[in-house]
Amino acid sequence: MAHRLGGRRKNVKKGFQFTLMVVGTSGTGRTTFVNTLCESPVLSKKTMEDPSDAHKEEGISIRPVSVELDEEGVRISLTVVDTPGFGDNIDNEQCFHAIVAYLEAQYDDILAEESRIKRNPRFQDNRVHALLYFISPTGHSLREIDIELMRRLSPRVNVIPVVGRADSLTPQELADFKKRVMEDIEHYKIPIYNFPYDVEEDDEDTIEENSELRAMLPFSIIGSDEEIIVDGRKVRGRQYPWGAVEVDNDDYSDFGRLRSALLSSHLQDLKEITHDFLYENYRTEKLSRSAGGNSPEISEDVPGNETTEQTSQSKREEELREIEERRRELSNKENALRSLEARLAQVQVTDS
Repeated sequence: MAHRLGGRRKNVKKGFQFTLMVVGTSGTGRTTFVNTLCESPVLSKKTMEDPSDAHKEEGISIRPVSVELDEEGVRISLTVVDTPGFGDNIDNEQCFHAIVAYLEAQYDDILAEESRIKRNPRFQDNRVHALLYFISPTGHSLREIDIELMRRLSPRVNVIPVVGRADSLTPQELADFKKRVMEDIEHYKIPIYNFPYDVEEDDEDTIEENSELRAMLPFSIIGSDEEIIVDGRKVRGRQYPWGAVEVDNDDYSDFGRLRSALLSSHLQDLKEITHDFLYENYRTEKLSRSAGGNSPEISEDVPGNETTEQTSQSKREEELREIEERRRELSNKENALRSLEARLAQVQVTDS
């Protein structure tokens, strides 16, 4: 425990590394959100020089970009993995495969590094700790592409759904839409990152904070690269004929709370879940397949193969139960650490 406490103090002084993937169809505000989050033009907006090329399907590309941030004196090396081209094709099967392949490639790099007799001290851990999925503000419910994307990716990464361009809906339309989205997620049993807590083990502050964040899902996002004047104040937002919309106004935008969760309050939790649960599950699967020889794998997508589908579903449900159990264990350890830190602080005050 003392070693872990020392490690945490060292990390705060040294800074944190965090990797965020953003996925969403064109026009959902993905690029604007990232630039607003980083307060700089990290991602360039898509431009079409020749309108005659607009019908061409370029396919998905995966582009990691790194930026240094300072959050209240703590340095964060943020890597944003953008996915332009997602959802732009008639058949988006390749998009799913490309993203899953990227996520698993980062796990494979870690697995290979762990297998070395002599580790590389400069090895860069590029595992994705959170994935923001931008849902188009249709005002109806989740589309098939939304369901399929989150379902396929949730076993490999912490998926956090957000509603892009939330200012295109009225407050009542947005509230109804968010409710239907969460009903769909529950109906299809999609294991998103829902800010887990244990009412029996966690302290009241943790339960209250995570309950509030869970109630916001999917986060309603408003992004803007511009600054406008509202009531004599210079703020980030958008000016419309009927009024102004502020990015950081908590009355109708969840941007501030989401930014704080990603880069501050839940950064470490997302990293630990990625390493302790998601990566460990992948590692177990990978090593089990290797130990099983070169026998061909049965595809889960074979039509009519009900036995395989049921087995896969049971396996996923078992993995989810395991993840929840480990999350509770992690939460208990975090509470014990906080208690120890409080006692150490009290001892230091007493000694002084």
